[in-house]
Amino acid sequence: MPRRTTAALLAALTLTLPAGCGGDDDPAAAGSPAPSATGEPWYDEVTTAERDGEVGPAGTPCPLPVTFPLATGWRPKTIEPPATAPSGGPEAELGAELMAALGRRGGATLRCEVDGRRRGGGFLRVWTADRAGVAPRAALDAYLADSAVETAVEPRFRDVTAGGLAAVEATWLSRSELLGEENRGWAVAVQADGRTLLFTTNESLIAERTDVLPAYRLAVQGLRVGA
Repeated sequence: MPRRTTAALLAALTLTLPAGCGGDDDPAAAGSPAPSATGEPWYDEVTTAERDGEVGPAGTPCPLPVTFPLATGWRPKTIEPPATAPSGGPEAELGAELMAALGRRGGATLRCEVDGRRRGGGFLRVWTADRAGVAPRAALDAYLADSAVETAVEPRFRDVTAGGLAAVEATWLSRSELLGEENRGWAVAVQADGRTLLFTTNESLIAERTDVLPAYRLAVQGLRVGA
């Protein structure tokens, strides 16, 4: 199995993330939800994972303004901001700076990480836009434009429904010049309770391209506001 991109290599750390840049709309993205599209790049034929609990309500890992179903074997955890003044010398300080960089992207802050590596998938991450009221498409554009970790190319966008919420979905290729490899990422952005949230994917080192999709689709299709 070939090694994956730089973002996949970063998955060995506690945090890892995908990448960004601008892009084109699919024809259906002008207003109505996109029809089903099989194969590259959306893979709508991939079905949802089996459900095992939910994430989002108060008292669960990752309290959020939305609730979404959790795939079997996927483990959620809240992402806490790193300490502003870490102790332990230069190495600890460098590590804190790295974690801080990985936890922020394109005007959004990482709030929740769902780890599916035990199931051969990867990661599902939930971000909140730092500014209230950011349109979903604008939040995705900013996320993809941030190339601090990777550079995304060939982005595509479409309007979708996430649970009962109007949303925008993006997919792109993340390319690593260092390794000469690429992977595909997906993300959905929605507005809930005055905040804009992004749900993003990141495959693990040994995952196939679409292995993360069943858990991602389960979360997106089961999304709802509040508990």
